Amino acid sequence: MYSVIGVRFRQAGKIYYFDPGEEEYALNDMVIVETSRGLEMGRVVEERKKVSEEEIVSPLKKVLRKATKADFSQLEENKRKEEEAYEVCLQKIAEHGLEMKLIRVEYTFDRSKIIFYFIADGRVDFRELVKDLASIFHTRIELRQIGVRDEAKLIGGIGPCGRPFCCATFLEDFESVSIRMAKSQNLSLNPTKISGVCGRLMCCLRYEADTYDEVKDEYPDVGDQVITPDGEGIVVSINVVKKMIQVELTELQVHREFPVEEVGTVEEEL
Repeated sequence: MYSVIGVRFRQAGKIYYFDPGEEEYALNDMVIVETSRGLEMGRVVEERKKVSEEEIVSPLKKVLRKATKADFSQLEENKRKEEEAYEVCLQKIAEHGLEMKLIRVEYTFDRSKIIFYFIADGRVDFRELVKDLASIFHTRIELRQIGVRDEAKLIGGIGPCGRPFCCATFLEDFESVSIRMAKSQNLSLNPTKISGVCGRLMCCLRYEADTYDEVKDEYPDVGDQVITPDGEGIVVSINVVKKMIQVELTELQVHREFPVEEVGTVEEEL
């Protein structure tokens, strides 16, 4: 077992484990750690705990120190330099006529590398762009192509629900979302109503999908023949939230809603 603390480098980002050594770090402490990208400043989001070897990425790197005033000053300076680098990169993209959209620029804490995030419809030959940027900034350059969901996570914003994007506030990873989930929840299949700002199906369709699947296993299917207090009929629709089933009554030729507990299948009656 390894003694670790959990550190996150951006809101809703992944949690990485580091060796705290003999020092004690509290929640929300800002710390300086060594990563594969170089030195980084992160926030402690999980206090010291024991984890198995399978849960860590070897070799487990140590926390170097708690962030100082000088470190915070450097972080602010990095943000200023990122804005400058963003404008320079935009200019160079235009000069090279590249079909790519620059999203964000990040300096590693120690400024050993600059990462330029961009989106593009296909592959982009940015070799000349990298040469230009390296000659200007005199440090390692990385251009990283991301998808539209990653773009939304990096930039943030307000979703159709009126709340900040889930991906930018608490979702660490993107889970697969399918149109079947919208159908299962009886939602409108109008793309504009079930798509997020990123243009993909909204992540929140995933939240209740498993519950709907579990509950619907206890319900008759649409099209099943059922018995109701008003006679036999065919299931027309199911409202899981209200726990109601709409039935087309065979003899009366009308649609009526019944609580799920009042509806039984023909097989159950037999």
